Amino acid sequence: MIKFISWNVNGLRSCMNKGFLDYFMNIGADIFCIQETKLQPDQIDFRPEGYDAYWNCAVKKGYSGVSVFSRLKPAAVCYGIGIEEFDEEGRMITLEFDRFYLVNLYSPNSRRGITRLDFRMKWEDELRSYLGKLKEAKEVVVCGDFNVAHREIDLKNPESNRKNAGFTDEEREKFGQLLDSGFIDTFRYLYPDRKNAYTWWSYMFNARAKNIGWRIDYFCVSEGLRDLIVKAEIHDSIMGSDHCPIELVLDL
Repeated sequence: MIKFISWNVNGLRSCMNKGFLDYFMNIGADIFCIQETKLQPDQIDFRPEGYDAYWNCAVKKGYSGVSVFSRLKPAAVCYGIGIEEFDEEGRMITLEFDRFYLVNLYSPNSRRGITRLDFRMKWEDELRSYLGKLKEAKEVVVCGDFNVAHREIDLKNPESNRKNAGFTDEEREKFGQLLDSGFIDTFRYLYPDRKNAYTWWSYMFNARAKNIGWRIDYFCVSEGLRDLIVKAEIHDSIMGSDHCPIELVLDL
């Protein structure tokens, strides 16, 4: 069994002061993926025993960034997607293992007024192409903050958010295209009808206490891993960020 954890920490240094370390040490992940680290590696002293650390940081300090902590030794590591305008924002790390690729990503937010939607659409097409090429070689596990609620069941108030970033028709369609290209949303695979299951809540209006949230963090796997999905869970009781951690267990 391999246990994966993914968490958008919305600033790792801040999250460290809000319970991150206890969660990390107690959850026992084989591979722990983090998004929105908002730092450079020399700005934090975090070297958990038994893990190798991989960082991809944005050129702009205090912005974006992803990291992976792995007990398993990868055969190779790739930083970014190979396109400068995305790579300078530190949005992806790929680890190659014997039986699968692990891709940790932080998709661009289309922003208020969807002012960055065109940038986001280009990212989506390049991401789907990138993952498709990986999938031709071996199975793929891709996780992170995809910044989209795919279906109406995936957010509390779909009607009032239909034209907002993260729930536009364009973003939802692109996520659907990714799934149609041979990937499985592992949580929905196990729980197709589970409502009120969210991974992100606004800091405004006491949204988390009221569970007015969105499910925008995912573990997706290529079709060949379908029968190896053991567990896909949302750890919504874990605080420290406006997102909560998510878990995947595969029988690998």
